[in-house]
Amino acid sequence: MNNPPAGTNKNEPQVTLGEFQKLIRQHFYEHDSSRGTPGTFLWFMEEIGELATALASGDQPQKAEEFADVLAWLCTLANINDIDLEKAVCEKYVLNMKDGWK
Repeated sequence: MNNPPAGTNKNEPQVTLGEFQKLIRQHFYEHDSSRGTPGTFLWFMEEIGELATALASGDQPQKAEEFADVLAWLCTLANINDIDLEKAVCEKYVLNMKDGWK
């Protein structure tokens, strides 16, 4: 049985990528920025490793949790490097896909 796509259940919280990045910034920016990009990148890579393990295990709830962790750490890296992920994604992918992908 397939699960419905995320966000289709009206009882689930919904958030845009930009809103999520702002939420991560509000809660973690001070601590994360003091760690700096090199240290934060190491944490991000640790989460990538945990995602790889979860993907190999086939445990769906664990995979979902690790994907969420990877996205949160990616937002952290973007925040401490002054990158708006939503804008970057739109410029790199959304606009190109609308134009037939160049």
